[in-house]
Amino acid sequence: MAEIKVIIPAVNEGDSIGKVVSELPKSVTEIIVVNNGSVDNTVENAKKAGATVLTENQRGYGFACLKGLDYVAKQSKQPDIIVFIDGDYSDYPEELDKVVAPILDKDLDFVVGARTKALREPGSMTPQQVFGNQLATFLMRLLFRAKFTDLGPFRAIKYDKLVALEMQDKTYGWTVEMQLKVLKKKMSYTEVPVRYKRRIGVSKVSGTLKGTIFAGIKILGWIFKYSFK
Repeated sequence: MAEIKVIIPAVNEGDSIGKVVSELPKSVTEIIVVNNGSVDNTVENAKKAGATVLTENQRGYGFACLKGLDYVAKQSKQPDIIVFIDGDYSDYPEELDKVVAPILDKDLDFVVGARTKALREPGSMTPQQVFGNQLATFLMRLLFRAKFTDLGPFRAIKYDKLVALEMQDKTYGWTVEMQLKVLKKKMSYTEVPVRYKRRIGVSKVSGTLKGTIFAGIKILGWIFKYSFK
C-alpha cells in the first residue's frame, strides 16, 4: 500500500476546510493543513476533522507548501506520493484516488487534475483564471512542447521526484514552477480530468485585482525564465 500524504495550504478557510479533510479517501495516510495566517476557525475545524495542523506565518501559497514539505522531510518515514489540494472545497476531495492512479498504475511521476470545461461548474473559474491558464499552457506548449492544459492546484507527484525539483517559489508561482521543472527534468506526467465547483468564500488570488495581477506576473515570469535556460 502506497504512503500518500496530502498538503493543504489554508488561509481563512474555516467554512470549507473540514469538508475537504473529511472527504479525502481512506487511501491517504496523513492530511497536513498548513495554516497561513488565518484569523477564523480554520485551525480548529481542520483539527476536528482529523488533520495535522502546521503554522506558517509568512503569507504565500509557496511558503505554506514548503512548510508542509519541511515537516514531511523530518519524519522517520517518507511517503511515496504527495498530493496538493486547495482548502476552499472547489475540488472534489474524493477524486484523489483518480488523480494518483496514473502514478500507482503506470508508474508516472506527476499528475495534474485538469479542470476541463465540461466538468466545471459555471462560474467556478473567473474569466481571468481561464484566460491565464490558456495563456500559460499555450506558452508552455510553444516553448517546451508541453501537453499541459491547466495549472490546477489538485495534483500528485512522487515524493522523491518532488524533492528533486528543489521547489523555490514562495507565492503564486508554485504550480507553474513545478510543471516547468517537471518538463525540464524530463519527468513523466499526465493530466486527469477532474470536476470543479464554486469555492466557499472569496479567493485570495482571483478574487482581488492585486492578486490576479501578481499571480499573472509570477506565472509569466517563471515561463520566460525557463525559456532562456
